[in-house]
Amino acid sequence: MSLMEFRGFAGVRLEAEVTGSEDDPAVLLVHGAGQTRAVWGNVAEALELAGRRVISLDLRGHGGSEWPDDGRYDPEAFVGDLRAILAQLGTRPVVVASTLGGWIAAAALEQDAAMLASGLVLIDVPVDVDPIASGRIGERLRDIAGLAPGQVPWDTRLIGALDASAMAARMGEAAAKIALPTLYVRGAVSEIVSRDDATAFVARLPDGEFAEVEDTALVVREDRIDALGGYLIDFLERRAPRGSPEYREGSDARTFRDALGCFATGVTVVTAISPDGTPVGLTANSFTSVSLDPPQLLVCIANNASSAPFLREADRFAVNVLQIGQQPTSNRFAGKSEDRFAATPWEIGEYGTPVLTGSLSSFECAREAVHEGGDHFILVGHVLKAIFEPRRDPLLYFRGKYRKLHFA
Repeated sequence: MSLMEFRGFAGVRLEAEVTGSEDDPAVLLVHGAGQTRAVWGNVAEALELAGRRVISLDLRGHGGSEWPDDGRYDPEAFVGDLRAILAQLGTRPVVVASTLGGWIAAAALEQDAAMLASGLVLIDVPVDVDPIASGRIGERLRDIAGLAPGQVPWDTRLIGALDASAMAARMGEAAAKIALPTLYVRGAVSEIVSRDDATAFVARLPDGEFAEVEDTALVVREDRIDALGGYLIDFLERRAPRGSPEYREGSDARTFRDALGCFATGVTVVTAISPDGTPVGLTANSFTSVSLDPPQLLVCIANNASSAPFLREADRFAVNVLQIGQQPTSNRFAGKSEDRFAATPWEIGEYGTPVLTGSLSSFECAREAVHEGGDHFILVGHVLKAIFEPRRDPLLYFRGKYRKLHFA
């Protein structure tokens, strides 16, 4: 076991306990209000035994994390904390969160979910707050704080700082945008969320599953850990398996493509002028430099692409490296639209090739060589001119999705 520190919203120090091997898939555990990471002790042990690296977080104002002087316990602070942690991790964990932690996780993963996490498990998370039940929970927290003033392991300023109804409503609105495999677990006799509300919430998820733990109101309890652990491990093994997918010659080509997709690339549009004088082009990410002296580059073109015959024979062509704002351009040139250039700013370059204005960089090339490469051909170009824009960021492509740079 070791401790890990993060910097959250407004620089708040956040602490987590870590167990398991760094080589194992990660699970991030996020507790509820008035708890600490200790509540996950038995769950963390079961997950570690199942071959997972477990990161048990203390939320701000709880346990070993900082109790901020300004008393910021509003939703934006909590959500900012979690997104900051996910950005600082060197892996995309499955996030397992209960009650308050679940509200935070759902809101944090409403955007860029696939870039931050690989799955989500929500436990006992209210989706439509009953004022009476909410009031009972608030009273319970006040009673705990009153029994041991100054000794509870969480900041009592938290009480009353959160609008439970607003957070539950925000989670409901986020449901359709959480683009991750998601499991919702409910205690079968829960007083804070009904079965109908829970199943309706799961139905709004793009990839949701529902499970109930019998004869319990709150699932994260020591006497229900076996049942919860069973659901968790089953979900993890199915949706975030430990084993690596494997491709061998003759097996599913999709697996081979997915393996290649693990190499993050930029995105280019390759352009040329056809014999009738009209511009042609297509999106390609198989692009690399070849030589500095002489200046050469190459790009791989699919043989069945509509522009392939013209690019194969063109004496000159251009490679336009796209910037983050040109995702629509990438989509346009990857599709079958006949008006690609009509909707794209471009001009004829110095060497007679179509150059897409506003690109991150553009290379005007003379054809050096063409080599066959299976279902693609390799077009090698001698660079005649290169221009670039140093103030823009690249459009990236990784595992079948567009990405953007993250600056540490």
